[in-house]
Amino acid sequence: MPSMNIRRVRFDHPDAVKLNDEVQAEYHLRYGDGGDATALDAADFDPPRGVYLIAYDEQDRPVATGGWRSQDRNEEGNEDGDAELKRMFVVAQLRGRGLARRMLTALEEDARTAGRARMVLETGTKQPEAIALYTSSGYEPCTKFGYYRHYEESRCYAKEL
Repeated sequence: MPSMNIRRVRFDHPDAVKLNDEVQAEYHLRYGDGGDATALDAADFDPPRGVYLIAYDEQDRPVATGGWRSQDRNEEGNEDGDAELKRMFVVAQLRGRGLARRMLTALEEDARTAGRARMVLETGTKQPEAIALYTSSGYEPCTKFGYYRHYEESRCYAKEL
């Protein structure tokens, strides 16, 4: 398993922007649209109501990313105390080596420490490896929420923290 140095950064950090561009390009390839249209602001991930993490390899290259932002009861289907997982991504050449699972664990621990009760996420049917990661990590289907809740390909999952 490759070594990984996880650092807190802002969502608008240059490395976060670079990896976000890569994940958006992948969404475009998989879904054929312009990427994830969910509105995100860098401040969404500022502690204590969120965090954004980047994993760096031995050469200090950004190789994985993920964040969570607080969600409380809203019209899109979130519940009080939710932490919404966003922008989980591992660069293609390092997939299958456990980096996503390690990033997910770090994000869950951070959200738990921040007092969040449940981690929720939305993914899509064209990301079967993401669905496999989440379900094997204890996530279960939940009521659809968020921007894509009315889309047939959308899948939502939750895990008590």
